[in-house]
Order: sequence, then structure tokens, then C-alpha cells
Amino acid sequence: MKSFIAILAFVAVATADVQTRDGEAVIVSQDADVLPDQYQFSFKTSNDIQAQESGVLVNVGKENESIQVQGSNSYVGTDGQVYSVTYIADEGGYQPQGAHLPVPPAVPEYILRSLAYIAANPPKPEPGQRA
Repeated sequence: MKSFIAILAFVAVATADVQTRDGEAVIVSQDADVLPDQYQFSFKTSNDIQAQESGVLVNVGKENESIQVQGSNSYVGTDGQVYSVTYIADEGGYQPQGAHLPVPPAVPEYILRSLAYIAANPPKPEPGQRA
């Protein structure tokens, strides 16, 4: 009986170890729906990686036709902390947000004024240069 309990304990420890290794992770849930003008998907793995995303086609039939996307993902880092990112991707580009992501400093007002001046008054081409 004691050897049976010892073997059972050994099997439990070995199984627990396999479930925590990233190389052994499996998908525990997933969902996807893809249509001609929109899509969505989500999944979760046994090592706590999760993601979901949806997108929709905008400006259909126009020159600026594009896809607007929004989503999120998360995972547990080697330090045990959960890292999460939410994002949108549209005509403004990919725009991620997450507590662990760096945030650029604010652009000083004098730089913003300089950029506005340059945009309003583009430099003229030098003689001999093409416009």
C-alpha cells in the first residue's frame, strides 16, 4: 500500500511538472469566426496565455478601404507577474497599451509649434534640385 501511494505521488508530481512547462502547453479553448467583412478569434492555453481579437472592414469599396482591429493578450512572465496588452490597429497604426510598456514623454510645446510652422511653410527647393 505504501509503495502504491509513493508511485501515485510520483505520477502526480511528474504530471504537474509537464503541465507547467511551456513546451508542453496545449490549447484549452479556442473560438474563431471569419466572414468576408469581419472576423474574431480567441484562445487560451494551459500555461495561461490568452488572446482575443476582432476586426472589421471599413470604407468598403473606397480607395482608403482598411481593417480596424482591436484585441488583447496576456501571459504569465517568468517572474510570476501577469503581463497584459490591449491594442487597436487602424489608420493611426498599431496602438498598444499595457502597464509594463514604456510611455514616451510628452512632446514639448515649442517642438509642436515648430512642426506646425514647418507643415504650413515647407522649405523651398534649392536651385538645381527637384521639387
